Amino acid sequence: MTKSTIDADTILKRATPVAHQESHEIQPFGHLVHMPIALSETTCKESVENLNQLLADTITLRDLYKKHHWQTAGPTFYQLHLLFDKHYEEQNTLVDSIAERIQLLGGVSLAMAPDVAEITLIPRPPKGREAAPTQISRLLHAHEIVLKEARTMARLAAQGGDDGTNDLIVSDVIRRNELQAWFVAEHVVDVPLTHAV
Repeated sequence: MTKSTIDADTILKRATPVAHQESHEIQPFGHLVHMPIALSETTCKESVENLNQLLADTITLRDLYKKHHWQTAGPTFYQLHLLFDKHYEEQNTLVDSIAERIQLLGGVSLAMAPDVAEITLIPRPPKGREAAPTQISRLLHAHEIVLKEARTMARLAAQGGDDGTNDLIVSDVIRRNELQAWFVAEHVVDVPLTHAV
């Protein structure tokens, strides 16, 4: 048996990355593919729409935590710097879970900042630095927005028989946001530092 020889140009062509490729979308945003998960198309569509809104707001909240992590100042700098980064990481985990649930339901998850900015319900902060109490107020308001919509979306998912989405929202999104809101809110309780009143 003889080996066929391949010239160097053919080998190099195979080894060269094919860059600058373009094609049509394989699934347009807002359109669902049928997934064999025993849920109706109507239920999946409603859950995907709700989850994309929740995703946009969770991405915005996550990024707000990172902004405040970088820009916090004052006597509580160290504690808040660490806390904001911890909460950022936890929100990032939620972002991934929500986006994967959307894909699992046959939808297309939002992914790019301009698309998120178009639909988020969380008000945009200024580009500059703000005092820690203002940062905390912004975070608390954002958590409240996420929690309010998450509770409504969890009920709708349960009514549609989408137990997976309901569980994700209740077990992960609501519980995580409630806990983070508590941790952040305690930083703006007006108590004396050294002497009891």
